[in-house]
Amino acid sequence: MASGIQHRAGKNRHVRRRGKSAAMSEINVTPFVDVMLVLLIIFMVAAPMLTVGVPVELPETAATALPTEAEEPLTVTMTAQGALLIQKTEVDANELITKLQLIAAERDSDRLFLRADAAISYGQVAKVMGALNAAGFRNIGLVTDGNGPSFNGSGG
Repeated sequence: MASGIQHRAGKNRHVRRRGKSAAMSEINVTPFVDVMLVLLIIFMVAAPMLTVGVPVELPETAATALPTEAEEPLTVTMTAQGALLIQKTEVDANELITKLQLIAAERDSDRLFLRADAAISYGQVAKVMGALNAAGFRNIGLVTDGNGPSFNGSGG
């Protein structure tokens, strides 16, 4: 009379057989949390690389970085070859003011960043700054590399 199931009087009439496991009634969220944390780390590392990245050789200065804003900064880039770009889109010099006026109408801020290659002459940079001013941008920031020399002898 020895069978695989044991019976007790009145208690636990349904005792499982040895070797069989019960169905899991809970969802294991640990793998989900692991994947989400990995994705969070990937986005945290990749986010700083998503800025405007037209390659130019910026001049080096001792200036410090500006605080960030909620609105994406508008950037005009002057390459060493003389090309003008709004963000990453190349524009003709004759269309620069018109395009910037259209952009300025949609923006809350009149702040604009000018990235000029170090090989560009000061006169060319001044002409573009005049065009930016004519387009309605009064708050123009010049983007430089921060490791350059300062006038007191310290720095790069």
